[in-house]
Amino acid sequence: MPKQIFIVFLILFASSITFAQTQPAPYADHHQHLFSPSMAEFQKIAPITAKDVISLLDAARIKKGVVLSTAYSYGRPGREPQNEYEKVKEENDWIAAQAAEYPKRMVAFCSFNPLKDYALTELERCAKNPITRRGIKMHFGNSDVQMENPEQIEKLKAVFRVANAHRMSMVIHMRASISKERPYGPEQARAFLENLLPLATNITVQIAHLGSAGPGYDDPKIDAFMDAMIEGLNPSIQNPKPKIQNRENLWFDITTVAHPGNPPERSAMVAKRIRQIGVNRILYGTDAALGDNLRPRESWAELSKIGLTKNEIKTIAKNKAPYLKW
Repeated sequence: MPKQIFIVFLILFASSITFAQTQPAPYADHHQHLFSPSMAEFQKIAPITAKDVISLLDAARIKKGVVLSTAYSYGRPGREPQNEYEKVKEENDWIAAQAAEYPKRMVAFCSFNPLKDYALTELERCAKNPITRRGIKMHFGNSDVQMENPEQIEKLKAVFRVANAHRMSMVIHMRASISKERPYGPEQARAFLENLLPLATNITVQIAHLGSAGPGYDDPKIDAFMDAMIEGLNPSIQNPKPKIQNRENLWFDITTVAHPGNPPERSAMVAKRIRQIGVNRILYGTDAALGDNLRPRESWAELSKIGLTKNEIKTIAKNKAPYLKW
């Protein structure tokens, strides 16, 4: 290679590195997962350790990661293992021990099926652990939560009350079971806003995946659900003074929703939802480094392709959930 061309190549290469390094990086990845060897065997996936996630965060220049236990998987109806609750405790404790290896980088949330008889017992146990005391992860789809079921609503209310008393925030995968084809739309949104959010007086409630399941946002049922959520949360001519309590405690994460598999109109819908909710209420997240899920660096880059402005992306990068501030 001629000397002049080599010099030009070096200049361009250095410039590209500088450009990449000056782009805003998210302060935190608010939705990550670890999997113990036991959980990995149960789910037939690869284990993921805290060290693995830290490497991914470093590559994306992300300072903090919120690692969410998937112990709720042991409580999935019809798939419960023997000694189910013991397995749940073991997974939550393993997550806590992993996060403790990086106390300045990781925050750990425990998890469980909120409909199980041991749900409140495990919540209380997690609240006593200094590593998991900040919050819990609930997966309504995996746990087959049906928001139209009054008996289940009462169980969820009990979980919300105890979590609120302990100041344990929540990350909730709201999307109802896809495999069981459960209803998911305005009724489920209103049930959440009217029955559960009012109980979250002291905590952050983070709705995962912008109300969907991911990866991607091409799910026909989420539009009606999100329309009802936004109508209930935002003042309008038809609804000038919403009566929904604790709206200020509700946040949404955009985990896996900006995805190359989205048709253009669905990518546009992601941008629309972000603006309807308010960019200041949006949290960046990635999800587990498995399958079609983009890794943190690639996932963050994908967000720039859906039509958001540079200022909107910059705002999302700076957003941090209140539970990270104490």
